[in-house]
Amino acid sequence: MNGKFFDLKKDKQDRMINAALKVFALNGYRHASTDEMVREAAISKGLLFHYFGSKLGLYTFVYDYSVRYMSLELSTAVDREETDLFELMRQTEGAKLSAMRGYPYMQQFLNRAGVEDVSEALLAIEEKRDILENVYAEIFNRVDPAGLPEGVDADRLRKMLDLTIKGLMTERFVEASFQPEMLYQEIEEYLDMMKKLCAQ
Repeated sequence: MNGKFFDLKKDKQDRMINAALKVFALNGYRHASTDEMVREAAISKGLLFHYFGSKLGLYTFVYDYSVRYMSLELSTAVDREETDLFELMRQTEGAKLSAMRGYPYMQQFLNRAGVEDVSEALLAIEEKRDILENVYAEIFNRVDPAGLPEGVDADRLRKMLDLTIKGLMTERFVEASFQPEMLYQEIEEYLDMMKKLCAQ
């Protein structure tokens, strides 16, 4: 990756990053087209390869950028003293919402990268794959199971909620009706409903 990319104006950087995030998120690495990315970013293909060298170089860059960006959002949005599972989930989803205001496809890209099956893409991001997982683990290791009904496993409950949230996000993208604020509101409603069920 050519470090001079960061000398570009911020809006041009973000146009290129967002175009790559969108195409990788919707198509996966194998089927992502750099032609589509340059059309989306309104730049020349030569410029894309000047800064990133290859499709793999671009994928590696946007993955690293997304991990760093999301880690920073989580570090500022999540209360280090919080131990309630539902509140921690609300705060982590708030961090994702904040990231998606500037980078609408970032979380969907990270979700897609988590199930990527192309070996060259997997190898390129291998060293970074655990970073975000470790951030989430550190957050959710704080959960106090005493706040949940007897017999309810906090890890399984969180996994169930995670899968619900990912499903909601995928559904909104497929329907082309994605709006971060509306998605966050819907997620909050699901969290509130589950919290009420657990309180009964």
